[in-house]
Amino acid sequence: MSTENNAPVVNNFIRTIIDQDLASGKHSSIVTRFPPEPNGFAHIGHAKAICINFGLAEDYKGKCNLRMDDTNPEKESPEYVQSFIDDISWMGFKWDGDVRFASDYFDRLYGYAVELIQAGKAYVDDLSAEEMRQYRGSLTEPGKNSPYRDRSVEENLDLFARMKNGEFPDGSKTLRLKIDMASGNINLRDPAIYRIRRVHHHRTGDKWCIYPMYDYTHCISDAIEGITHSLCTLEFEDHRPLYDWVLDNISIGCHPRQYESSRLELLYTLTSKRKLLALVNEGVVTGWDDPRMPTIAGMRRRGYSPEGIRLFAQRIGVSKGENIIDMSVLEGAVRETLENESPRVMAVVKPLKVTLTNYDAAVTASRSAPFHPHHPEFGEREVPISREIWIEQDDFAEVPPPKWQRLTAGGEVRLRYSYVIKCEEVVKDAAGNVVELKCSIDHDTLGKNPEGRKVKGVIHWVSAEHAIQADVRWYDRLFTEPRPDAVRGEDGEYVDFRQFINPESLTLVPAYVEASVLQAAPESRFQFERLGYFVTDRKEHQPGVKAVFNRTVGLKDSWSK
Repeated sequence: MSTENNAPVVNNFIRTIIDQDLASGKHSSIVTRFPPEPNGFAHIGHAKAICINFGLAEDYKGKCNLRMDDTNPEKESPEYVQSFIDDISWMGFKWDGDVRFASDYFDRLYGYAVELIQAGKAYVDDLSAEEMRQYRGSLTEPGKNSPYRDRSVEENLDLFARMKNGEFPDGSKTLRLKIDMASGNINLRDPAIYRIRRVHHHRTGDKWCIYPMYDYTHCISDAIEGITHSLCTLEFEDHRPLYDWVLDNISIGCHPRQYESSRLELLYTLTSKRKLLALVNEGVVTGWDDPRMPTIAGMRRRGYSPEGIRLFAQRIGVSKGENIIDMSVLEGAVRETLENESPRVMAVVKPLKVTLTNYDAAVTASRSAPFHPHHPEFGEREVPISREIWIEQDDFAEVPPPKWQRLTAGGEVRLRYSYVIKCEEVVKDAAGNVVELKCSIDHDTLGKNPEGRKVKGVIHWVSAEHAIQADVRWYDRLFTEPRPDAVRGEDGEYVDFRQFINPESLTLVPAYVEASVLQAAPESRFQFERLGYFVTDRKEHQPGVKAVFNRTVGLKDSWSK
Protein backbone atom coordinates (compact mmCIF):
# COMPACT_ATOMS: atom_id res chain seq x y z
CA MET A 1 0.00 0.00 0.00
CA SER A 2 1.84 3.00 -1.34
CA THR A 3 5.62 3.09 -1.07
CA GLU A 4 6.43 5.23 1.94
CA ASN A 5 9.85 4.73 3.51
CA ASN A 6 10.90 2.91 0.32
CA ALA A 7 8.99 -0.15 1.49
CA PRO A 8 8.10 -2.32 -1.50
CA VAL A 9 4.52 -3.02 -2.50
CA VAL A 10 4.24 -6.74 -1.85
CA ASN A 11 1.95 -8.71 -4.11
CA ASN A 12 -0.87 -10.68 -2.51
CA PHE A 13 -3.91 -12.65 -3.61
CA ILE A 14 -6.19 -9.61 -3.54
CA ARG A 15 -3.86 -7.66 -5.83
CA THR A 16 -3.74 -10.67 -8.14
CA ILE A 17 -7.55 -10.72 -8.29
CA ILE A 18 -7.69 -6.97 -8.97
CA ASP A 19 -5.02 -7.25 -11.67
CA GLN A 20 -7.00 -10.01 -13.37
CA ASP A 21 -10.28 -8.10 -13.12
CA LEU A 22 -8.77 -5.00 -14.66
CA ALA A 23 -6.93 -6.95 -17.38
CA SER A 24 -10.07 -8.87 -18.36
CA GLY A 25 -12.19 -5.73 -18.51
CA LYS A 26 -14.49 -6.95 -15.74
CA HIS A 27 -13.83 -3.61 -14.06
CA SER A 28 -12.35 -0.47 -15.56
CA SER A 29 -11.41 0.82 -12.12
CA ILE A 30 -11.81 -0.35 -8.54
CA VAL A 31 -14.06 0.89 -5.76
CA THR A 32 -13.37 -0.32 -2.23
CA ARG A 33 -14.90 0.73 1.06
CA PHE A 34 -14.04 0.84 4.73
CA PRO A 35 -17.27 0.05 6.62
CA PRO A 36 -16.80 0.29 10.40
CA GLU A 37 -19.58 -0.09 12.94
CA PRO A 38 -19.46 3.15 15.00
CA ASN A 39 -19.72 1.39 18.37
CA GLY A 40 -16.22 2.18 19.63
CA PHE A 41 -12.93 3.70 18.52
CA ALA A 42 -10.85 2.34 15.65
CA HIS A 43 -8.14 -0.09 16.80
CA ILE A 44 -5.03 -1.61 15.22
CA GLY A 45 -7.14 -4.18 13.37
CA HIS A 46 -9.12 -1.36 11.81
CA ALA A 47 -5.83 0.34 10.95
CA LYS A 48 -4.84 -2.69 8.90
CA ALA A 49 -8.21 -2.67 7.10
CA ILE A 50 -7.95 1.07 6.51
CA CYS A 51 -4.51 0.66 4.97
CA ILE A 52 -5.70 -2.21 2.77
CA ASN A 53 -8.86 -0.56 1.44
CA PHE A 54 -7.58 2.99 1.07
CA GLY A 55 -4.12 1.82 0.04
CA LEU A 56 -5.46 -0.32 -2.81
CA ALA A 57 -7.63 2.57 -4.01
CA GLU A 58 -4.57 4.83 -3.97
CA ASP A 59 -2.32 2.38 -5.77
CA TYR A 60 -4.85 1.51 -8.48
CA LYS A 61 -6.10 5.12 -8.78
CA GLY A 62 -9.57 4.01 -7.78
CA LYS A 63 -11.95 5.15 -5.07
CA CYS A 64 -12.56 4.16 -1.47
CA ASN A 65 -15.76 4.98 0.38
CA LEU A 66 -16.02 5.55 4.10
CA ARG A 67 -19.33 4.10 5.26
CA MET A 68 -20.56 3.77 8.82
CA ASP A 69 -22.56 0.55 9.19
CA ASP A 70 -24.88 2.08 11.77
CA THR A 71 -27.59 -0.56 12.13
CA ASN A 72 -27.28 -1.07 15.90
CA PRO A 73 -28.27 2.28 17.46
CA GLU A 74 -28.08 1.03 21.05
CA LYS A 75 -24.28 0.96 20.89
CA GLU A 76 -23.55 3.72 18.38
CA SER A 77 -22.90 7.41 18.87
CA PRO A 78 -21.77 10.53 16.97
CA GLU A 79 -18.59 10.47 19.11
CA TYR A 80 -17.58 7.14 17.61
CA VAL A 81 -18.45 8.32 14.10
CA GLN A 82 -16.24 11.39 14.53
CA SER A 83 -13.42 9.31 15.97
CA PHE A 84 -13.26 7.19 12.80
CA ILE A 85 -13.31 10.31 10.63
CA ASP A 86 -10.50 11.88 12.66
CA ASP A 87 -8.39 8.72 12.73
CA ILE A 88 -8.59 8.04 9.01
CA SER A 89 -7.78 11.66 8.20
CA TRP A 90 -4.83 11.59 10.60
CA MET A 91 -3.51 8.45 8.91
CA GLY A 92 -3.39 10.43 5.67
CA PHE A 93 -6.22 8.84 3.70
CA LYS A 94 -9.08 10.48 1.83
CA TRP A 95 -12.40 8.86 1.04
CA ASP A 96 -14.47 9.46 -2.04
CA GLY A 97 -17.25 12.04 -1.60
CA ASP A 98 -19.04 12.49 1.70
CA VAL A 99 -19.01 10.07 4.60
CA ARG A 100 -21.70 7.50 3.90
CA PHE A 101 -23.98 5.75 6.37
CA ALA A 102 -25.94 2.51 6.10
CA SER A 103 -28.80 4.50 7.61
CA ASP A 104 -28.82 6.57 4.39
CA TYR A 105 -30.22 3.43 2.77
CA PHE A 106 -32.88 2.46 5.32
CA ASP A 107 -35.76 3.31 2.98
CA ARG A 108 -34.25 1.29 0.15
CA LEU A 109 -33.42 -1.60 2.48
CA TYR A 110 -37.04 -1.66 3.58
CA GLY A 111 -38.15 -1.67 -0.05
CA TYR A 112 -35.94 -4.63 -0.88
CA ALA A 113 -37.33 -6.48 2.14
CA VAL A 114 -40.85 -5.91 0.81
CA GLU A 115 -39.65 -7.22 -2.57
CA LEU A 116 -38.35 -10.39 -0.93
CA ILE A 117 -41.68 -10.90 0.86
CA GLN A 118 -43.57 -10.42 -2.38
CA ALA A 119 -41.38 -13.07 -4.01
CA GLY A 120 -42.14 -15.50 -1.19
CA LYS A 121 -38.54 -15.37 0.00
CA ALA A 122 -39.04 -13.70 3.39
CA TYR A 123 -41.56 -14.11 6.18
CA VAL A 124 -42.50 -12.59 9.53
CA ASP A 125 -41.69 -14.92 12.39
CA ASP A 126 -43.09 -14.88 15.93
CA LEU A 127 -40.50 -17.18 17.50
CA SER A 128 -38.59 -15.70 20.42
CA ALA A 129 -34.83 -15.49 20.29
CA GLU A 130 -34.52 -18.58 22.47
CA GLU A 131 -37.02 -20.53 20.38
CA MET A 132 -35.20 -19.49 17.23
CA ARG A 133 -31.96 -20.92 18.64
CA GLN A 134 -33.72 -24.19 19.43
CA TYR A 135 -35.14 -24.43 15.92
CA ARG A 136 -31.81 -23.57 14.28
CA GLY A 137 -30.19 -26.93 14.94
CA SER A 138 -26.42 -27.38 15.30
CA LEU A 139 -23.32 -27.97 13.23
CA THR A 140 -24.21 -31.68 13.08
CA GLU A 141 -28.01 -31.51 13.09
CA PRO A 142 -30.29 -29.67 10.64
CA GLY A 143 -32.69 -27.04 11.86
CA LYS A 144 -36.45 -27.25 11.55
CA ASN A 145 -38.89 -24.86 9.99
CA SER A 146 -40.64 -22.25 12.06
CA PRO A 147 -44.39 -22.83 12.41
CA TYR A 148 -44.82 -19.33 10.93
CA ARG A 149 -42.71 -20.02 7.84
CA ASP A 150 -45.64 -20.69 5.54
CA ARG A 151 -47.61 -17.51 6.17
CA SER A 152 -49.07 -16.07 3.00
CA VAL A 153 -47.42 -13.21 1.14
CA GLU A 154 -50.37 -10.99 2.01
CA GLU A 155 -50.13 -11.75 5.72
CA ASN A 156 -46.36 -11.19 5.74
CA LEU A 157 -46.71 -7.86 3.95
CA ASP A 158 -49.35 -6.76 6.43
CA LEU A 159 -47.35 -7.87 9.47
CA PHE A 160 -44.12 -6.30 8.22
CA ALA A 161 -45.87 -2.98 7.58
CA ARG A 162 -47.34 -3.13 11.06
CA MET A 163 -43.89 -3.92 12.50
CA LYS A 164 -42.64 -0.76 10.80
CA ASN A 165 -45.58 1.23 12.15
CA GLY A 166 -44.85 0.24 15.75
CA GLU A 167 -47.82 -2.00 16.44
CA PHE A 168 -45.84 -4.80 18.10
CA PRO A 169 -43.57 -4.93 21.17
CA ASP A 170 -39.79 -5.01 20.86
CA GLY A 171 -38.48 -8.47 20.09
CA SER A 172 -41.90 -9.95 19.45
CA LYS A 173 -41.41 -10.47 15.71
CA THR A 174 -38.61 -10.66 13.17
CA LEU A 175 -38.43 -10.73 9.41
CA ARG A 176 -36.52 -13.78 8.22
CA LEU A 177 -35.27 -14.92 4.85
CA LYS A 178 -36.74 -18.18 3.57
CA ILE A 179 -33.64 -20.10 2.50
CA ASP A 180 -32.92 -23.59 3.88
CA MET A 181 -33.20 -24.75 7.49
CA ALA A 182 -31.25 -27.91 6.60
CA SER A 183 -28.29 -26.06 5.09
CA GLY A 184 -24.85 -27.12 6.25
CA ASN A 185 -24.10 -23.38 6.57
CA ILE A 186 -25.97 -22.18 9.64
CA ASN A 187 -25.94 -18.64 8.26
CA LEU A 188 -28.38 -19.80 5.58
CA ARG A 189 -30.90 -21.27 8.02
CA ASP A 190 -33.50 -18.57 7.56
CA PRO A 191 -31.50 -15.70 9.02
CA ALA A 192 -33.31 -12.77 10.58
CA ILE A 193 -32.93 -9.57 8.56
CA TYR A 194 -35.14 -7.18 10.60
CA ARG A 195 -35.92 -6.91 14.30
CA ILE A 196 -38.17 -4.61 16.31
CA ARG A 197 -36.18 -2.26 18.52
CA ARG A 198 -37.38 1.08 19.78
CA VAL A 199 -34.08 2.92 20.08
CA HIS A 200 -33.26 6.49 19.11
CA HIS A 201 -30.89 6.49 16.15
CA HIS A 202 -28.10 9.06 15.99
CA ARG A 203 -29.09 10.01 12.43
CA THR A 204 -32.66 8.92 11.76
CA GLY A 205 -33.97 9.82 15.21
CA ASP A 206 -37.20 7.97 16.00
CA LYS A 207 -38.31 7.44 12.40
CA TRP A 208 -37.73 3.71 12.62
CA CYS A 209 -38.61 1.13 15.27
CA ILE A 210 -37.36 -1.72 13.09
CA TYR A 211 -33.72 -2.01 12.12
CA PRO A 212 -32.04 -4.21 9.49
CA MET A 213 -29.44 -6.76 10.49
CA TYR A 214 -25.79 -6.36 9.54
CA ASP A 215 -25.52 -9.22 7.01
CA TYR A 216 -28.55 -7.98 5.08
CA THR A 217 -27.52 -4.34 5.20
CA HIS A 218 -23.87 -4.77 4.34
CA CYS A 219 -24.18 -6.50 0.98
CA ILE A 220 -26.93 -4.17 -0.24
CA SER A 221 -24.97 -1.11 0.85
CA ASP A 222 -21.98 -2.42 -1.12
CA ALA A 223 -24.17 -2.90 -4.18
CA ILE A 224 -25.78 0.54 -3.90
CA GLU A 225 -22.32 2.09 -3.84
CA GLY A 226 -20.98 0.04 -6.73
CA ILE A 227 -18.21 -1.57 -4.72
CA THR A 228 -16.07 -3.80 -6.92
CA HIS A 229 -14.08 -5.61 -4.24
CA SER A 230 -15.67 -6.04 -0.82
CA LEU A 231 -12.78 -6.90 1.49
CA CYS A 232 -13.31 -8.34 4.96
CA THR A 233 -11.77 -10.77 7.43
CA LEU A 234 -12.01 -14.55 7.46
CA GLU A 235 -14.75 -14.76 10.08
CA PHE A 236 -17.09 -13.52 7.34
CA GLU A 237 -16.15 -16.32 4.94
CA ASP A 238 -19.14 -18.40 6.03
CA HIS A 239 -21.34 -15.34 5.57
CA ARG A 240 -20.40 -14.94 1.90
CA PRO A 241 -23.12 -17.35 0.63
CA LEU A 242 -25.69 -15.18 2.43
CA TYR A 243 -24.10 -12.04 0.96
CA ASP A 244 -24.48 -13.54 -2.49
CA TRP A 245 -27.98 -14.96 -1.87
CA VAL A 246 -29.41 -11.58 -0.89
CA LEU A 247 -27.94 -9.81 -3.93
CA ASP A 248 -29.05 -12.63 -6.25
CA ASN A 249 -32.63 -12.35 -5.04
CA ILE A 250 -33.32 -8.62 -5.23
CA SER A 251 -33.53 -6.31 -8.25
CA ILE A 252 -30.44 -4.25 -7.52
CA GLY A 253 -28.42 -4.65 -10.72
CA CYS A 254 -25.00 -4.77 -9.10
CA HIS A 255 -23.27 -7.69 -7.42
CA PRO A 256 -19.97 -6.93 -5.65
CA ARG A 257 -17.71 -9.83 -4.75
CA GLN A 258 -16.53 -10.45 -1.21
CA TYR A 259 -12.97 -11.53 -0.50
CA GLU A 260 -11.68 -12.53 2.92
CA SER A 261 -8.23 -12.36 4.48
CA SER A 262 -6.97 -13.15 7.96
CA ARG A 263 -7.59 -10.69 10.74
CA LEU A 264 -4.76 -9.20 12.74
CA GLU A 265 -4.00 -10.53 16.20
CA LEU A 266 -1.44 -8.35 17.92
CA LEU A 267 0.12 -9.99 20.97
CA TYR A 268 -0.16 -8.40 24.42
CA THR A 269 -3.31 -6.53 23.51
CA LEU A 270 -7.00 -6.89 22.65
CA THR A 271 -9.09 -5.83 19.67
CA SER A 272 -12.54 -6.71 20.99
CA LYS A 273 -14.40 -3.40 21.19
CA ARG A 274 -16.58 -4.85 23.94
CA LYS A 275 -13.52 -5.62 26.07
CA LEU A 276 -11.84 -2.33 25.21
CA LEU A 277 -15.03 -0.53 26.26
CA ALA A 278 -14.90 -2.43 29.57
CA LEU A 279 -11.35 -1.15 30.17
CA VAL A 280 -12.60 2.40 29.57
CA ASN A 281 -15.79 2.10 31.65
CA GLU A 282 -14.02 0.41 34.55
CA GLY A 283 -11.29 3.04 34.71
CA VAL A 284 -8.46 0.65 33.92
CA VAL A 285 -7.39 3.20 31.30
CA THR A 286 -8.15 6.90 31.09
CA GLY A 287 -10.19 6.65 27.89
CA TRP A 288 -10.25 5.33 24.35
CA ASP A 289 -7.18 7.45 23.59
CA ASP A 290 -5.12 6.22 26.53
CA PRO A 291 -1.63 5.59 25.08
CA ARG A 292 -1.74 2.00 26.35
CA MET A 293 -4.81 1.25 24.23
CA PRO A 294 -4.45 -0.41 20.80
CA THR A 295 -6.75 2.23 19.32
CA ILE A 296 -5.54 4.56 16.60
CA ALA A 297 -6.33 7.46 18.95
CA GLY A 298 -4.25 5.80 21.68
CA MET A 299 -1.35 5.10 19.34
CA ARG A 300 -1.51 8.67 18.09
CA ARG A 301 -1.38 10.02 21.64
CA ARG A 302 1.50 7.71 22.44
CA GLY A 303 3.45 9.25 19.58
CA TYR A 304 3.18 6.62 16.86
CA SER A 305 3.36 8.25 13.43
CA PRO A 306 0.84 7.60 10.65
CA GLU A 307 3.75 6.54 8.49
CA GLY A 308 4.82 3.99 11.11
CA ILE A 309 1.36 2.43 11.28
CA ARG A 310 1.12 2.32 7.49
CA LEU A 311 4.56 0.71 7.25
CA PHE A 312 3.49 -1.86 9.85
CA ALA A 313 0.36 -2.73 7.84
CA GLN A 314 2.50 -3.13 4.76
CA ARG A 315 4.97 -5.43 6.47
CA ILE A 316 2.42 -7.82 7.99
CA GLY A 317 0.84 -8.26 4.58
CA VAL A 318 -2.45 -9.70 3.38
CA SER A 319 -3.11 -13.44 3.32
CA LYS A 320 -5.46 -16.14 4.48
CA GLY A 321 -2.86 -17.53 6.88
CA GLU A 322 -2.77 -16.88 10.60
CA ASN A 323 -1.80 -13.27 11.28
CA ILE A 324 -0.44 -13.36 14.83
CA ILE A 325 2.03 -10.50 15.13
CA ASP A 326 4.46 -9.66 17.90
CA MET A 327 4.34 -6.13 19.27
CA SER A 328 8.00 -5.70 18.28
CA VAL A 329 6.97 -5.62 14.61
CA LEU A 330 4.69 -2.64 15.22
CA GLU A 331 7.23 -0.85 17.38
CA GLY A 332 9.97 -1.56 14.88
CA ALA A 333 8.01 0.09 12.07
CA VAL A 334 7.23 3.08 14.28
CA ARG A 335 10.85 3.37 15.42
CA GLU A 336 12.09 3.25 11.85
CA THR A 337 9.90 6.14 10.74
CA LEU A 338 10.61 8.23 13.83
CA GLU A 339 14.38 7.98 13.44
CA ASN A 340 14.47 10.39 10.54
CA GLU A 341 11.69 12.75 11.49
CA SER A 342 12.38 13.36 15.20
CA PRO A 343 14.63 16.17 16.47
CA ARG A 344 17.06 15.00 19.14
CA VAL A 345 17.45 16.58 22.55
CA MET A 346 18.82 15.47 25.91
CA ALA A 347 16.74 14.56 28.92
CA VAL A 348 17.43 12.93 32.27
CA VAL A 349 14.72 10.73 33.79
CA LYS A 350 16.57 9.40 36.87
CA PRO A 351 18.59 12.42 37.91
CA LEU A 352 21.84 12.35 39.84
CA LYS A 353 23.28 15.72 40.79
CA VAL A 354 26.79 16.55 39.58
CA THR A 355 28.65 19.62 40.80
CA LEU A 356 31.40 20.84 38.49
CA THR A 357 33.89 22.09 41.06
CA ASN A 358 36.08 24.15 38.71
CA TYR A 359 33.24 25.64 36.71
CA ASP A 360 34.04 29.24 35.81
CA ALA A 361 31.44 31.29 33.99
CA ALA A 362 34.20 33.33 32.35
CA VAL A 363 35.98 30.24 31.02
CA THR A 364 33.52 27.35 30.81
CA ALA A 365 31.76 27.59 27.46
CA SER A 366 28.62 26.14 25.93
CA ARG A 367 28.24 24.75 22.43
CA SER A 368 25.49 24.57 19.90
CA ALA A 369 24.37 21.17 18.68
CA PRO A 370 22.26 20.01 15.72
CA PHE A 371 18.75 18.74 16.32
CA HIS A 372 19.53 15.84 13.98
CA PRO A 373 22.94 14.66 12.72
CA HIS A 374 21.60 13.84 9.25
CA HIS A 375 19.12 16.69 8.81
CA PRO A 376 20.82 20.10 9.01
CA GLU A 377 17.51 21.67 7.95
CA PHE A 378 16.21 20.88 11.46
CA GLY A 379 18.54 23.59 12.76
CA GLU A 380 20.59 23.80 15.94
CA ARG A 381 20.13 24.83 19.55
CA GLU A 382 22.46 26.03 22.30
CA VAL A 383 23.36 23.39 24.89
CA PRO A 384 24.18 25.50 27.98
CA ILE A 385 26.26 24.31 30.89
CA SER A 386 26.25 25.43 34.53
CA ARG A 387 27.99 24.59 37.81
CA GLU A 388 25.35 21.97 38.60
CA ILE A 389 24.15 19.47 36.05
CA TRP A 390 21.99 16.34 36.07
CA ILE A 391 23.13 12.99 34.74
CA GLU A 392 21.38 9.61 34.78
CA GLN A 393 21.84 7.55 37.92
CA ASP A 394 22.49 4.57 35.63
CA ASP A 395 25.52 6.35 34.16
CA PHE A 396 27.48 6.13 37.40
CA ALA A 397 28.77 3.02 39.16
CA GLU A 398 30.95 2.90 42.26
CA VAL A 399 31.88 -0.67 41.41
CA PRO A 400 31.70 -0.79 37.64
CA PRO A 401 30.94 -4.05 35.81
CA PRO A 402 33.31 -5.34 33.12
CA LYS A 403 33.65 -3.14 30.03
CA TRP A 404 31.99 -0.20 31.80
CA GLN A 405 32.43 2.97 29.74
CA ARG A 406 30.55 5.48 31.81
CA LEU A 407 31.38 7.37 34.97
CA THR A 408 32.93 5.86 38.08
CA ALA A 409 34.83 7.19 41.10
CA GLY A 410 38.12 8.56 39.82
CA GLY A 411 37.08 7.92 36.23
CA GLU A 412 36.47 10.19 33.27
CA VAL A 413 33.64 10.49 30.78
CA ARG A 414 32.64 12.97 28.11
CA LEU A 415 29.48 15.00 28.43
CA ARG A 416 27.60 14.90 25.13
CA TYR A 417 28.39 18.08 23.12
CA SER A 418 30.62 19.31 25.97
CA TYR A 419 33.68 18.65 28.10
CA VAL A 420 35.39 15.61 29.55
CA ILE A 421 34.79 15.48 33.31
CA LYS A 422 36.45 13.46 36.07
CA CYS A 423 34.69 12.23 39.22
CA GLU A 424 36.73 13.47 42.18
CA GLU A 425 34.33 12.77 45.07
CA VAL A 426 31.20 10.72 45.76
CA VAL A 427 28.72 12.19 48.26
CA LYS A 428 26.31 9.85 50.06
CA ASP A 429 23.38 10.32 52.42
CA ALA A 430 23.03 8.70 55.85
CA ALA A 431 21.65 5.53 54.26
CA GLY A 432 24.64 5.17 52.01
CA ASN A 433 22.89 6.23 48.81
CA VAL A 434 24.85 8.27 46.28
CA VAL A 435 23.23 11.71 46.16
CA GLU A 436 25.90 13.84 44.48
CA LEU A 437 29.09 13.63 42.48
CA LYS A 438 31.78 16.28 42.56
CA CYS A 439 33.62 16.40 39.29
CA SER A 440 36.26 18.52 37.61
CA ILE A 441 36.17 19.79 34.04
CA ASP A 442 39.07 19.40 31.65
CA HIS A 443 38.64 22.78 30.01
CA ASP A 444 40.91 21.80 27.13
CA THR A 445 38.44 19.18 25.80
CA LEU A 446 35.59 21.24 24.38
CA GLY A 447 35.20 19.94 20.85
CA LYS A 448 38.42 17.94 20.93
CA ASN A 449 39.95 14.86 22.51
CA PRO A 450 42.12 15.10 25.64
CA GLU A 451 45.85 14.86 25.09
CA GLY A 452 47.74 11.76 26.13
CA ARG A 453 44.73 9.61 27.08
CA LYS A 454 41.61 8.12 25.59
CA VAL A 455 38.12 8.68 27.04
CA LYS A 456 35.66 6.19 25.57
CA GLY A 457 32.39 6.92 27.35
CA VAL A 458 29.89 9.61 26.36
CA ILE A 459 26.84 10.33 28.53
CA HIS A 460 23.88 12.66 28.19
CA TRP A 461 23.14 15.38 30.72
CA VAL A 462 21.31 18.66 31.21
CA SER A 463 22.13 21.89 32.98
CA ALA A 464 20.35 22.15 36.31
CA GLU A 465 20.07 25.91 35.85
CA HIS A 466 18.64 25.84 32.33
CA ALA A 467 16.70 22.57 32.02
CA ILE A 468 12.95 22.45 32.53
CA GLN A 469 11.08 19.94 34.62
CA ALA A 470 8.75 17.75 32.62
CA ASP A 471 6.22 15.08 33.44
CA VAL A 472 7.10 11.92 31.57
CA ARG A 473 4.73 8.98 31.26
CA TRP A 474 6.65 5.77 30.78
CA TYR A 475 4.47 3.12 29.14
CA ASP A 476 4.81 -0.63 29.04
CA ARG A 477 2.57 -3.36 27.62
CA LEU A 478 -0.97 -3.28 29.02
CA PHE A 479 -1.13 -7.04 29.61
CA THR A 480 1.32 -9.54 31.04
CA GLU A 481 0.03 -12.36 28.82
CA PRO A 482 0.63 -12.45 25.05
CA ARG A 483 -3.00 -13.48 24.41
CA PRO A 484 -4.89 -12.19 27.44
CA ASP A 485 -8.35 -13.29 26.29
CA ALA A 486 -7.28 -16.79 25.22
CA VAL A 487 -6.01 -18.23 28.53
CA ARG A 488 -7.97 -21.17 29.92
CA GLY A 489 -8.04 -22.24 33.54
CA GLU A 490 -7.85 -25.77 34.91
CA ASP A 491 -11.60 -26.14 34.38
CA GLY A 492 -11.19 -25.39 30.69
CA GLU A 493 -13.03 -22.08 30.93
CA TYR A 494 -11.51 -18.83 29.70
CA VAL A 495 -9.82 -16.77 32.42
CA ASP A 496 -11.04 -13.18 32.72
CA PHE A 497 -8.61 -11.05 30.71
CA ARG A 498 -8.60 -8.46 33.53
CA GLN A 499 -6.44 -10.81 35.59
CA PHE A 500 -3.55 -10.15 33.20
CA ILE A 501 -3.55 -6.36 33.34
CA ASN A 502 0.01 -5.18 33.91
CA PRO A 503 0.15 -3.09 37.11
CA GLU A 504 3.31 -1.43 35.78
CA SER A 505 1.91 -0.45 32.40
CA LEU A 506 2.23 3.22 33.35
CA THR A 507 4.96 4.86 35.42
CA LEU A 508 5.01 8.61 36.08
CA VAL A 509 8.56 9.94 35.89
CA PRO A 510 9.60 13.52 36.75
CA ALA A 511 12.36 14.42 34.33
CA TYR A 512 14.67 17.25 33.32
CA VAL A 513 14.73 18.16 29.64
CA GLU A 514 16.48 20.75 27.52
CA ALA A 515 14.56 24.01 27.64
CA SER A 516 14.11 24.10 23.85
CA VAL A 517 11.22 21.60 24.09
CA LEU A 518 9.01 23.77 26.30
CA GLN A 519 7.76 25.80 23.34
CA ALA A 520 6.99 22.69 21.29
CA ALA A 521 3.42 22.25 20.14
CA PRO A 522 1.33 19.28 21.34
CA GLU A 523 2.10 16.12 19.36
CA SER A 524 5.70 17.14 18.72
CA ARG A 525 7.93 14.09 18.54
CA PHE A 526 11.49 14.00 19.87
CA GLN A 527 14.25 11.51 20.40
CA PHE A 528 15.61 11.82 23.92
CA GLU A 529 19.17 10.76 23.24
CA ARG A 530 20.02 7.31 24.59
CA LEU A 531 16.50 6.98 26.08
CA GLY A 532 14.00 6.59 23.25
CA TYR A 533 11.29 8.46 21.37
CA PHE A 534 8.86 10.73 23.15
CA VAL A 535 5.94 12.97 22.18
CA THR A 536 4.39 16.01 23.81
CA ASP A 537 0.96 14.99 25.04
CA ARG A 538 -1.76 16.28 22.72
CA LYS A 539 -4.08 17.11 25.63
CA GLU A 540 -2.00 18.15 28.62
CA HIS A 541 1.20 19.64 27.21
CA GLN A 542 0.98 23.45 27.32
CA PRO A 543 3.61 25.24 25.20
CA GLY A 544 5.60 27.69 27.30
CA VAL A 545 3.84 26.60 30.49
CA LYS A 546 3.93 22.86 31.16
CA ALA A 547 5.86 20.06 29.47
CA VAL A 548 4.18 16.65 29.40
CA PHE A 549 5.74 13.78 27.44
CA ASN A 550 4.60 10.28 26.60
CA ARG A 551 7.24 7.65 25.90
CA THR A 552 6.52 6.25 22.46
CA VAL A 553 9.10 3.51 22.01
CA GLY A 554 12.66 2.72 23.02
CA LEU A 555 15.68 3.05 20.78
CA LYS A 556 15.99 -0.72 20.59
CA ASP A 557 13.60 -3.64 20.68
CA SER A 558 12.95 -4.61 24.30
CA TRP A 559 10.21 -7.19 23.64
CA SER A 560 12.54 -10.13 23.36
CA LYS A 561 13.72 -9.66 26.94
